[in-house]
Amino acid sequence: MDELTERFEQDRTHLRAVAYRMLGSLSEAEDAVQETWLRADRADTSEVENLTGWLTTVVARVCLNLLRSRETRREDPFEALLSDPVAGRDAGGDPERESELADSVGLALLVVLDTLTPAERLAFVLHDLFAVPFDDIAPMIERSPAAARQLASRARRRVKGSAPAPDADSGLRRRVVDAFLAATRGGDFDALVTLLHPDVVLRADRAVVPTPEPIVVRGADTVAKGAMAATGRAQFTGTVLIDGAVGLAMAPRGRLALVLTFTITDGKISEIDVIAEQDRLAELELAVLDD
Repeated sequence: MDELTERFEQDRTHLRAVAYRMLGSLSEAEDAVQETWLRADRADTSEVENLTGWLTTVVARVCLNLLRSRETRREDPFEALLSDPVAGRDAGGDPERESELADSVGLALLVVLDTLTPAERLAFVLHDLFAVPFDDIAPMIERSPAAARQLASRARRRVKGSAPAPDADSGLRRRVVDAFLAATRGGDFDALVTLLHPDVVLRADRAVVPTPEPIVVRGADTVAKGAMAATGRAQFTGTVLIDGAVGLAMAPRGRLALVLTFTITDGKISEIDVIAEQDRLAELELAVLDD
């Protein structure tokens, strides 16, 4: 094994970590790392003093190109977005491994990162998560170091969100929403029913199924049965702040697909709104919850 190959294998885990946080997709991260190797193998690295830093720059540029390509494909249908992680199809997807990796990184973080521009995401991920200096980040996005710093700062504010006003019921809301997610992931129908008001109403917009008209479902048993049908998809759903209130967001392959907002009355979920239309998602302010 030559020196470059040996060093690349030593850095592979680091490069995959950078790519996954940039892209939120295991298969795309693996592709980005492979493309990084192809570029490194063709390049003259004999005078590169910090090979890890150089490889990090290369994988970041590859990821940036992929993120910019995504920006032109926001019209991808909901079913296509879900096909890989839910069914394990396409591109040799491994849904269990993807789900475990999303949990280890923080699915809520991946959800919020998907709301950033490619340049904001790169600046934030490289600087805040991997301590890459802004002087090194700036050339990747064709900005000055000061501009790169501003992008990271803007992204940081988006990730943390604006602190909501103190709410005496916020702790209860989070416990109920967490319990709803746990019951859905675990396929626990009885536990789910106990969380729902008997007259609960679920509204889903036209992009969720999709259907010509929005869907309205009523009653605890009916809503719980619908949730049971989404057990696999719940593995890619996390708890986030949505406009300052605790809710759920689904992000298969690291791409925000839909959110669920909740109305809680007397400790029970009385209303659920499921939002998947891109225009409506873009209007929401998402943030990572403090532990």
